[in-house]
Amino acid sequence: MNASSTLRCAVVLCSWNGERYLPQQLASLGAQTRRIDQYVLSDDGSTDGSWSLLQSFAEEQRAKGVDVVLHRNPQPSGYIHHFEQALARADADVLFTCDQDDIWHPEKAATMMTAFAADPSLLVLHSDARLVDGAGAPHGRSLFDVLEVTSKELAAMHRGDAFDVLLRRNIVTGATMALRREVLALATPFAAHWAHDEWMAMIASMHGRVDTIETPLIDYRQHGGNQIGATEKSPLQQIGIGVSRRAYQERQVLRMRELEQRAASMPMTRKAVADRSRHAVARADLPASPFARIAHVGRELLRGGYHRFGSGLRSALADLSGLD
Repeated sequence: MNASSTLRCAVVLCSWNGERYLPQQLASLGAQTRRIDQYVLSDDGSTDGSWSLLQSFAEEQRAKGVDVVLHRNPQPSGYIHHFEQALARADADVLFTCDQDDIWHPEKAATMMTAFAADPSLLVLHSDARLVDGAGAPHGRSLFDVLEVTSKELAAMHRGDAFDVLLRRNIVTGATMALRREVLALATPFAAHWAHDEWMAMIASMHGRVDTIETPLIDYRQHGGNQIGATEKSPLQQIGIGVSRRAYQERQVLRMRELEQRAASMPMTRKAVADRSRHAVARADLPASPFARIAHVGRELLRGGYHRFGSGLRSALADLSGLD
């Protein structure tokens, strides 16, 4: 018996007014080379035909002997809370978070389940994705290209240092990820200022391995209506021009405070999280005076905060610009 077949997997799909792209996503799930053991199909109060599409797919899968949990919220609850609810309904060893508008490559489930079976310490696994437009035409770039994921970051993920990578910035996208069910017990309730995928990956990295598959395993559709999506920054945005720096950094402070609460009882990660939190406060509390700001940013550069938790000189330049 294949080792991966001893683990049960569930696809947790959350929809909201997604009838335009949902049929292609559902078809790609049905075409997986590895059988899906359970589907959790949850709709967040859609007003279009999404619910009917989920009902039809559920009927098809049940006829094949697949376990299906079908749920509909009477009113929209928001995508983060919706995923938290839906994930809690899953009953499998490995859970795949699934958006409504992408297309899974046929080997996605098989590839990821083989990795989980081979490594019991692996808690979260994610992959690259091929970016496509609303019609499914390739952009010619991958998700990792747009996120500027470096070879250094990939090497760190592979050798078990995901915590250091993710404490600096998130590179895990929910549409590409799978997680062991025990991650939910560690990560719920989800933090208020984090997206569900980055929060689960961050928490998992504090307790076990988070790894990366460098091959695209889905077509990640970018159509202007994505809840998050993958947006490439212009050169000006990369140095802080045209970006609300203040709002972003204030949110980082709130995020790090939430993470500090989770890390309080974990000596191995507590100090690093505290250092990251201090850096967030330093970037949020820039002096108004240009001369004072230069000194403030210079001190943070000397402490190494910008290189450890940011993009080095690029982040420092964004702060020196003082633009919101």
